[in-house]
Amino acid sequence: MRWIQKHIPNPTVVSTLQNELNVSEQIAQLLVQRGISSFEEAKTFFRPQLAELHDPFKMKDMDQAVERIQKAVFSQEKVMVYGDYDVDGTTSVALVYSYLKKQLTHIQPYIPDRYTEGYGVSIQGIDHAHKAGVGLIIALDCGIKAIKQVAYAKGLGIDFIICDHHLPGQKLPEAKAILDPKRSDCSYPYKELCGCGIGFKLIQALTETAKQSFDTLLPYLDLVATAIAADIVPITGENRLLMHFGMIQLQHSPRVGFRYFLKQLKKQVRVSDLVFIIAPRINAAGRMKHGLFAVQLLTAESTEAALPLARSIEFYNTERKSTDERITEAALEQLERHQENDRYSTVVFDPKWHKGVVGIVASRLIEKHYRPTVVLTQSGDVLSGSVRSVSGFNVYEALEACKEEMLQFGGHKYAAGLTLKPEQYESFKARFEAVVKQRILPEQREAAIIYDLEIDFNSITDKMHRILVQMGPFGPQNVHPVFKTVACLDSGGSRAVGKDQSHLRLEVKDASGIRFIGIGFGMAHHLNTIKSRVPFSILYTVEENEFNGNVSLQLKVKDLAFDQ
Repeated sequence: MRWIQKHIPNPTVVSTLQNELNVSEQIAQLLVQRGISSFEEAKTFFRPQLAELHDPFKMKDMDQAVERIQKAVFSQEKVMVYGDYDVDGTTSVALVYSYLKKQLTHIQPYIPDRYTEGYGVSIQGIDHAHKAGVGLIIALDCGIKAIKQVAYAKGLGIDFIICDHHLPGQKLPEAKAILDPKRSDCSYPYKELCGCGIGFKLIQALTETAKQSFDTLLPYLDLVATAIAADIVPITGENRLLMHFGMIQLQHSPRVGFRYFLKQLKKQVRVSDLVFIIAPRINAAGRMKHGLFAVQLLTAESTEAALPLARSIEFYNTERKSTDERITEAALEQLERHQENDRYSTVVFDPKWHKGVVGIVASRLIEKHYRPTVVLTQSGDVLSGSVRSVSGFNVYEALEACKEEMLQFGGHKYAAGLTLKPEQYESFKARFEAVVKQRILPEQREAAIIYDLEIDFNSITDKMHRILVQMGPFGPQNVHPVFKTVACLDSGGSRAVGKDQSHLRLEVKDASGIRFIGIGFGMAHHLNTIKSRVPFSILYTVEENEFNGNVSLQLKVKDLAFDQ
C-alpha cells in the first residue's frame, strides 16, 4: 500500500498548545491535526458533555413532527414505526418504537422484507398500515425520496413523518414533517447524523416538550452508538458526543438484547466490537431472515424474551458468513474466467447469489481487486445489487452518470444499491466501466494508508497511551492515531502465530534499541525476510495487550515495508 502522511501542523501552533496543555509535542501535533488548537477546544474534546448536544428544534420541521406525534398520542391513533433492514434502520425503529410504546396503545414496528419489498418505503408496507387502521407512519433511515409512496399513503388518509439522513432529491415528499439535516433549507448545525441519530433528536424534542429529565433518554444511547459505528458516519461533533455516552451505556447498562453478544468479550467494549461483533449480527437478521427479528431483540424487556432471538440471530450470522465466503469465491472465479482482472471497475452477476450478502461480497472483492465494485443477483423479474467504492471515489455520482442503464439507484458516496432489467446488464456494465475509467484518479486505484506522525519507540509511554485512549471514540474523521517508525529490526523472537500460522508476532527494536511486541494479522509471509535482519519500517497503532493478568503496550501493525 501507499503510505501517506497527514498534513504536518504549524510548529508555532503545536508549541503553544503543548505548553497550554502540558503534553508531549507528539500529542499536541495529533490534536492540531484534528482541528484542536486551543485549551478550550481541547477541554471540549477530552471532556464531552451531554449539555453540548444541539437544540433538536433547530432541525427543520421538528416542531411539526412533535405536534403531529402529540396529536397521535392525545387521540390514541394507530401508529407504525417504519425503518430499513440494516443496523441503522433497525436500531432507529427499536429506539422510536420503544419510546412511544409507553404512550401509545396501538403502535407497531415495521421492517420491509429485503426480498419482496426491497429498500425504503414500499407500497406493500403502506397497504399493511392501511389494513391495520394506521393513521401515522414514522419512517426512519429512509423516505427522503419516497415521493410516490407518500402521495399514495396520503390518498389513503395516512400521514408521514420522515426521519432520514440521505441526500434529498430536487423535490421532497408531501409529508407532515421531514427531518433531514441535509435538506438545503435546514440550518441544523450538524449535518452528519445517522438515521438513528435523527430518531434520537426526535425523542429528545418530545422529552423536552413534555418537560421530562434528559436522563430518561440515556438508555437509548446504546442503540445510537451502535448505529453510528455500523453506518460509518464521521465520529465528529454531535456523533462523537452520542458515541461517547453510548459506549458508557453499553459498558455499564446495555439493553438485554445486546448482553448475549457482549458477554463474549470479557473486556471493555470498544467501537471495533460494535463494528465487527454487534453490527454483523443485527444485520444478519435482515440479510438471512427478516429485519424484524433484530427489532424484537433490541426491544426485548427480559432475558427470557431476548435469549431465543439472540441465539437465532447468532445462527443467521453463522449462515451469513458461510454464504458470503462461498459467493466471494465464486465471484473471484468469474473475474478470473472472464479475464477481467485489469479493468477499472468490477461488475459481476449470478442469478443464484443470495441478495442479503451481495454488499459484503462487494467489499470482499475490493480487498482483492481495489476498484469500484458492483455485485448483482436476480430478484424476481429484475437484477438487484450493491455497490461499494474505494477511498476518494464518489460511486453515487458515477451511478448518476449511468442512470439511463438502470431502473433505480440510491445510496452514499461509498455505498449504494441499484436495480436494473436483465437486458440492461451488459450496457450497464460497459457504461459503468467507461465512467469509472474516465473519472477515477491514478492514486485512487491503489490502496493507501494515512498515518499521523513518524516517531521513535521512546515516545511510546503509558502516559501517551492514556491520552490516546481519551481521544476516542475512534472512527471516520477521528481515526485511531497511526504512527510510522523506520529502521526497525527483528530482536530475535519474531514468529508466525495463529491456527494457520498466517499472523506475525513481531519482537522488534528501533534505531534507539527500544523493544516492543507487535502483531501483524495476515503478515506471516514477511517472516523470513525479517529474520534475515533486513531493516524495515512499520505503520501501527498502540494498544493494550492483556495476557495472564499482565497488561502491556503492544503495536498493532497495519503495514510494513522493507527499507531499500
